[in-house]
Amino acid sequence: MAERKIPEALSEGVLTIGNAKLPCAVLDDGTRVLTQAGMLRALGRSPRAAGKAMAVEQLPPFLAAKNLEPFIDEDLRRSSAPIVFRTKKGGGREGNLAYGYAAELLPKVCEVMLRARDAGGVLLQQQQRLAKEADILMRGFAHVGIIALIDEATGYQYQRSRAALEEILEKFIAKELQPWAKRFPDEFYEEMFRLRGWPYDPESVKRPSYVGKLTNDLVYARLAPAILDELRAKNPPDAKGRRRHKHHQWLTDDIGHPKLREHLAAVVALEKAATSWDGFYRGIQRALPRYNQTIPLDLPDKSELEA
Repeated sequence: MAERKIPEALSEGVLTIGNAKLPCAVLDDGTRVLTQAGMLRALGRSPRAAGKAMAVEQLPPFLAAKNLEPFIDEDLRRSSAPIVFRTKKGGGREGNLAYGYAAELLPKVCEVMLRARDAGGVLLQQQQRLAKEADILMRGFAHVGIIALIDEATGYQYQRSRAALEEILEKFIAKELQPWAKRFPDEFYEEMFRLRGWPYDPESVKRPSYVGKLTNDLVYARLAPAILDELRAKNPPDAKGRRRHKHHQWLTDDIGHPKLREHLAAVVALEKAATSWDGFYRGIQRALPRYNQTIPLDLPDKSELEA
């Protein structure tokens, strides 16, 4: 049987909740963890109190007391197993191995302590301090907020955004250049020329260079995040400033081309409904805004003011 892979920390940081400083990490399998020592300190215990409690089958030391058993359900027992992971920094007798707990465990442990306190006459004297610390922690975060807090503390929010972006690009951008096929309907250009006041020749495929810039703006910059930048990198201009291929030849057949067709249909509909370029452009900014761009204020154009 193959050995189980030990997850590695992608990002590490320190989560501050009130006066508590909790070392935390995001692992390569997506798990957010708090270190064992950090968890113990947050609950007012010495990290040395763990002893041999890091055995996977055992409850962590802050839940092992007999008087807390009535407040611990099976779900909590299962989720309280310690997690072995590799930190980004080495050192120590075990190299860069570390122990931690899933971040969601801390609020659940706090709930156990507070329910036991509220039951009255359950907690031992030394456990009263743990309940007090649990109360402070629960005031400092909400259940649903612990993941976001760790992502912010470790800087993983930026890696997460990049990972999501890479997933989008993988779906839209083909690995290899696709054969040319007509993807843009004649109406797209015919309506564009009408709104710009340019003469349109349906028999000619020659377009002013500015049409390429408008196409990038109206289509590729609004198709999906970072698509235009990726297409420009895949399809760079030559020494004369011309691109050898069409951008759409780098789109995938299963995701990219259907999305392009859907987007073009929406753009053409907006073009046909518009009586001026300014009116059309405001409409597309509202309906199909560029990614990572602030939508401008809706100001009337000159023709509308004179109507």
